[in-house]
Amino acid sequence: MTWGLILVLAAVAFGFKVLGLVIIGSRRLPAPLERCLALVPAALLTALIAKDTFSTGQDLVLDERAAGIAVAVIAAWRKAPFVVVVVLAAATTALLRQL
Repeated sequence: MTWGLILVLAAVAFGFKVLGLVIIGSRRLPAPLERCLALVPAALLTALIAKDTFSTGQDLVLDERAAGIAVAVIAAWRKAPFVVVVVLAAATTALLRQL
């Protein structure tokens, strides 16, 4: 990827954001749409984590990373602090890779 292409893509993304502000203006979005838009970042982050956990290149794999994610899910479900969730997941993955 060249720098020129990166700059063009950045300009297009910025243009889409400005276009949304111009089209919508000061009007309020419907409540169901606002609720859905609030969930988009979490869904994108979850999709990226799932892709990076269960794939290597073009292949689907099930390795130590899946156990780390499972521990992170359980720790988050038990309402552990974010730092604790990350450390537990990393430690689980590292420990299983050492075995």
